[in-house]
Amino acid sequence: MAQVQLEKIAKRWAGSDGIEDINLDIPDGEFWVFVGPSGCGKSTILRMIAGLETPTAGNITIGDRLVNQIPARQRDVAMVFQNYALYPHMTVAENLAFGLKMRKADPNTISDRVQVVAKSLSIDHLLNRKPTQLSGGQQQRVALGRAIAREPQVFLLDEPLSNLDAQLRDDTRAELKLLHQKLGITMIYVTHDQTEAMTLADRIVVLNRGRIQQIGTPAEIYYQPQNLMVATFLGSPPMNAISAIYQDELLTIGEQNFTCPEPWRSLLQSAQDQKVLIGIRPENLNLVPLESDSLQGESHRNGSSSILLTLRVVIVEPLGSETLIRACLPDDPAQVIQIKIHSISSRILASIPAPNDLIDVSFSSDDLFLFAPETGIRLA
Repeated sequence: MAQVQLEKIAKRWAGSDGIEDINLDIPDGEFWVFVGPSGCGKSTILRMIAGLETPTAGNITIGDRLVNQIPARQRDVAMVFQNYALYPHMTVAENLAFGLKMRKADPNTISDRVQVVAKSLSIDHLLNRKPTQLSGGQQQRVALGRAIAREPQVFLLDEPLSNLDAQLRDDTRAELKLLHQKLGITMIYVTHDQTEAMTLADRIVVLNRGRIQQIGTPAEIYYQPQNLMVATFLGSPPMNAISAIYQDELLTIGEQNFTCPEPWRSLLQSAQDQKVLIGIRPENLNLVPLESDSLQGESHRNGSSSILLTLRVVIVEPLGSETLIRACLPDDPAQVIQIKIHSISSRILASIPAPNDLIDVSFSSDDLFLFAPETGIRLA
């Protein structure tokens, strides 16, 4: 096991923005996840740690070794790829043993190690099969097992679950988390899937256009996003970003006004008569029953001001345990606002709203985020 450090790493290509100023200090034994949109540089950073790409500038340290000039095979890292990269002519046992054989380990040690790893991944009954005789999930476990058998200092995983179907992806993700808890090894994981990032990571690194946007625990990333990109990337559905105008202590959304929360007024003094972006997560929007204002009353009782907004329903998506509603401002169809309600919330309505219905939603001022429209930086 080893600590991994990246200091001022850059990777540049002609005619491309590339990767700049990547500084990371990944402690020994932690599970870090790189997440971001396609092309943000997360896989390239992983490949530079592995030694498959050479950085244009900066230093990479694994344990106490500067590895910039050390070839991939001598870095003592194991990489699991999206396509598994199993040897089709070898059995499962031979695939698991391959790395140890290349290191000229003792045959008895290899045999014992293969049995232990196969049993821990529940593939010990598959040792005599070839990869073509395995399901996608079984192939994934063999690829993980081959990496585990080597006992490397660092695991590098590049979207290893993306080829699996939804149920198998969930099961394998849980197995991977249990495996990390058991081994306590340093793991660096690349994904575009926010669910994988939130459920697996000790810390998440959010990347965009080759730059680090934020590093933090899943809770910090979700509840304290530093900018609009981070806020809207993590969350399903993503955070709503609603355009508003600040004027005389009022925020105007479309043609609807509400009082600006007290803590924000000093921040917005310089934005008089200008546009701002208000962020609110879909699960923090509450449908107000047509025949009652009880929901709004509850908001007042817990000490925060309640805000009421009228929307027009565009699409309703029932998902069983929850319902997603895509709505817009009555006077601005381009301003889309998504709402997530649990089934118990649905029961308080006379009926589920239908497309083109007008609905009222309430939300607490405590659940709002404020972003600068030009930079996307969170102000409050």
